[in-house]
Amino acid sequence: MDALRSTLKPLTHTLPSPIRDLGLTLIGPECYNTLILDIDPAASPECVKLAISKGLGIGIVGAASVVKIPQLVKLLRSRSASGISFLSYALETTSFLISLAYNVRQGFPFSTYGETALIAIQNVAIATAVLHFSGQDAGAATFVAILAVSCYALFSKGIVDMTMLSVLQAGAGVLGVASKAPQIWTVYKEGGTGQLSAFAVFNYLLGSLSRIFTTLQEVDDALILYGFVAGFTLNAVLAAQMVYYWNSPPEKKTTRKRAKKQTKPVAASTSGMQTRSKTPSTRRRG
Repeated sequence: MDALRSTLKPLTHTLPSPIRDLGLTLIGPECYNTLILDIDPAASPECVKLAISKGLGIGIVGAASVVKIPQLVKLLRSRSASGISFLSYALETTSFLISLAYNVRQGFPFSTYGETALIAIQNVAIATAVLHFSGQDAGAATFVAILAVSCYALFSKGIVDMTMLSVLQAGAGVLGVASKAPQIWTVYKEGGTGQLSAFAVFNYLLGSLSRIFTTLQEVDDALILYGFVAGFTLNAVLAAQMVYYWNSPPEKKTTRKRAKKQTKPVAASTSGMQTRSKTPSTRRRG
């Protein structure tokens, strides 16, 4: 370890200013000196935990910029909203907007909540696409307008004060949990995942687990922590459904209904044949 430290120290002491400033901003002067300049992680386990938390947070924010893109692409290509619950996306987006406003106004580090803004934008795009492919364009426009007004109110201190925002944040945790229930029910009801993206589901599962760790390390707020724990639990249920229904054909019930409709005319035509066969013939017998 000493040989490695002596080799790396000349590099860590001559880092470019932008990299050095970023390190100081993320982990602070004390941890920067311990981990980067002195390269002595054993001297401060807390600094190691903080560095891991910051790394995970940045990774989550980076992944969040594309986590819902596969879902949106799948929707646009199929032009079908099968297996996707609009209510689930509406509830989750509302929860994210409240949490985003709460974190920003509390002054928490961006690395602990940045993904909420990026995912919320993607959620709006997916939710409007679901409404569009369901033939509800007016509903999509109304949905976007309501979100815009709500966003303005949440970030305005004159409209929503911190006391009210704290109450809303407690409710946002409940909304975040409730947002998974309609999607879980939709998958169960249809007997398949339809157009639901496995990439988005499993990334959500890993992201929510990582967020529990980063919240414990950097944010002393039970409201946010409980929300992530509950969200991880239901994300695990949704991921389990994705695995269970992986090879299941979609729209089982729709297929059964079509089969029933097709069997009725056949039965009618059969009874008609039987009726005709019993009708007495009017031909004269020679």
